Amino acid sequence: MILCCINVTYAATHIATSRVDSLNFIFKAGENGYACFRIPALIRTQNGSLLAFAEARKNNCGDSGDIDLVVKRSLDKGKTWTGLQLVWSDSTNTCGNPVPIQDQTTGNIILISTWNLGTDHEKQIMDGSSKDGRHVYMLSSGDNGKTWSAATEITAQVKKTGWTWYATGPCHGLQVLKGKYAGRLVVPINHVETGTNQNFAHTIYSDDHGKSWNLGNNTPQDKMNETTLAEISKGRLMLNMRNSDRTIKTRHTAISKDGGQNWANVQIDTTLIEPICQGSLLSHFYRNNKPTLLFSNPANTKLRANLTLRLSKNDGKTWKYNMVLHPGPSAYSDIAVIDKQIIGCFFEAGYAKPYEGIVFKAVNYSDLTK
Repeated sequence: MILCCINVTYAATHIATSRVDSLNFIFKAGENGYACFRIPALIRTQNGSLLAFAEARKNNCGDSGDIDLVVKRSLDKGKTWTGLQLVWSDSTNTCGNPVPIQDQTTGNIILISTWNLGTDHEKQIMDGSSKDGRHVYMLSSGDNGKTWSAATEITAQVKKTGWTWYATGPCHGLQVLKGKYAGRLVVPINHVETGTNQNFAHTIYSDDHGKSWNLGNNTPQDKMNETTLAEISKGRLMLNMRNSDRTIKTRHTAISKDGGQNWANVQIDTTLIEPICQGSLLSHFYRNNKPTLLFSNPANTKLRANLTLRLSKNDGKTWKYNMVLHPGPSAYSDIAVIDKQIIGCFFEAGYAKPYEGIVFKAVNYSDLTK
């Protein structure tokens, strides 16, 4: 989750947004003693609650240092939210990259996240000069997010010894609904390999409701980065990946026919432009029992701005429908289907810069598909 390295002034490029265009901040910089909130993740639970997760960064907006995982809950489809709840903190270390999934059989919410020493930076972890590495943990909730278990390490199950950087998601995971692998919990990941510094995407998955985890194989090609995941037709899975090749300003995709264990060759989706940033992919089956794909990201090849929600009715072959949620500074995002009519969008945004906070916006399905 490297911050975009393009040094620009948003106002000077006519992207800054007037304060008349009100942003509904759920997390706002400076709240509860935290300098910055980043890395949104959003899910709707079985009882209809919305859980909005974020990294609460104590001292600044940087990706390392004292970072906690926090959540706010909404019981009324995003109209109002509870106060900030601490999910996981470990002194001055980094707890981040939240990936929540609710198991529809047990009702348990699984939260897969990463940990590293607050003094270690991504570059140091990648080049081997860090004091420690990147570790993977699981937390859970049996009451729709009201309370959370302690963090349990699962690194040995899901990370090879020859890997350095390792990033879960960020944004929601999924439980497979159709086909041979129905019931499987799947989490999208990217990792960097020692020596070559190649960056691949893969998944981890559980067939026993999160009791144990298995490691899927890499995408055939590298230069992948933060990744998101959705189920498409015939029980297949699609990865949608941030590109780590800064010369190509589009998203990459790959398809799995075996529940996320193996992946076909990576493809470029030329419609899904980006300034090199995270995005969110989500499927739902409300209409005619066929998957509808939703995707959100800052649709701009130069700036983290123009946060756009798109919809595809043909497994992402084309993206006929789109809506700009915020034309101004914006970055990471996540999506949840609230009910048959409403899509919830949770994204980093601001008036002068993308990291003023994380906002929520409800979108009517009918408005998106006009």
